Amino acid sequence: MKVSSPSAFGWASVARLGLVQASIGAIVVLTTSTLNRVMVVELALPALLPGLLLALHYLVQISRPRMGHGSDGGRRRTPWIMGGMGLLSAGGLLATLATVWMATQHWGGILLAVLAFVMIGLGVAAAGTPLLALLAQRVAPERRAAAATLVWIMMIAGFVVTAGTAGHFLEPFSFDRLLTVAAAVCSAACLLTAVALAGLEGAAAVPELAGAETRTQQRQDFAPALRQLWADAEARQFTVFVFVAMLAYSAQDLILEPFVGTVFGLTPGASTRLSGLQHGGALLGMIVAAAAGSRWGGRHWGSLRAWTVGGCLASALMLAGLTLAAAVGEGWPLRAHVFGLGVATGAFSIAAIGSMMRLAGAAGAGTEGLRMGLWGAAQALAFAAGGIVGTGLSDLARWLLGSPAAAYGAVFFLEALLFVWAARLALGIAQAKRQPVPEPVRPHHEAAGVL
Repeated sequence: MKVSSPSAFGWASVARLGLVQASIGAIVVLTTSTLNRVMVVELALPALLPGLLLALHYLVQISRPRMGHGSDGGRRRTPWIMGGMGLLSAGGLLATLATVWMATQHWGGILLAVLAFVMIGLGVAAAGTPLLALLAQRVAPERRAAAATLVWIMMIAGFVVTAGTAGHFLEPFSFDRLLTVAAAVCSAACLLTAVALAGLEGAAAVPELAGAETRTQQRQDFAPALRQLWADAEARQFTVFVFVAMLAYSAQDLILEPFVGTVFGLTPGASTRLSGLQHGGALLGMIVAAAAGSRWGGRHWGSLRAWTVGGCLASALMLAGLTLAAAVGEGWPLRAHVFGLGVATGAFSIAAIGSMMRLAGAAGAGTEGLRMGLWGAAQALAFAAGGIVGTGLSDLARWLLGSPAAAYGAVFFLEALLFVWAARLALGIAQAKRQPVPEPVRPHHEAAGVL
């Protein structure tokens, strides 16, 4: 039986998905920023603890391909998104409770936090992967870069609004207030998600009942489907590109503020403002790349590829410049340089996401979730490794070179090389030849059923 073809999303529908992404970001920023500070400052725990919990929530997201494949086999993707948001909200509230518990029951609170951050990672995977798959499935090709920009801008808005609002209501600080604010944020995120998703996929998203057996079989065949996807040379090379590019991005993100504080003597407030300038540059880069992709990209991978490659090379150039900045010190145009780094990383990230959406539908309908899940897992693993790689290498280089400035400069140069490698990978993606993939061998009883 045929499934009626779903209509393409307009900008209002894209904005509704942006509200969902903002809700995801609201809970994540509460757990990774506010709880991080409470553990380190108010509870005087080692900074390594929240760092390990953050890495854990990324590592758990290797489940993204399975989540995406599950949504491919379902009638709708919105129940997966709503279920993931519910799990994420429960994890966020449990993580807050665990943090409060650490004040009196140290090890009990830590064990509860481990469970909570596993739930957070699973919730992000279950909600975020089908959301991106839905965008790839229902947004017209010429609008994908702009749609990705709108969704990401709204996610950043979720960060900002949550941080500002929660910060206001946490004064004067108490653990009771922390629990109240966390409960309010998690409840509001769930409610906003439910309202945004109501009726979004429409009646066209519901296949006829006769297709239920096919969908069930598809859900059961995750491992063969993943092997088939990995055998696709283009998809495999894009996965490696995502990991390398995001490793370079996340590694520089964690050492930039310590670098400007150590080498340039910036105060915490000044380094935070510099970080805000970088994010402003990233936002500009996203908008410019999205506008170019919508105006000139259309259905052609070449334009998106050019922005991706150019963004990676520009990021490499900016990071190599920070190596020089470490040597020069005072007098270097630091603000302009960091703003330029933000523009470069923002442009490459949005172009890469637009390309990701194009490739997600390359094998036809019904595989978008698995593909987006594979690339989401690569990004999550890169972010988990990035914090360790960036900070670990800077400590090692400082011990070997005996100079903080030289150590940071060496790490920035290595990250620049990673971006050059990512550009080379992106350049070759369009030329990657797909290897012929044999049809999976069906059981005898299924083949007999066809006859």
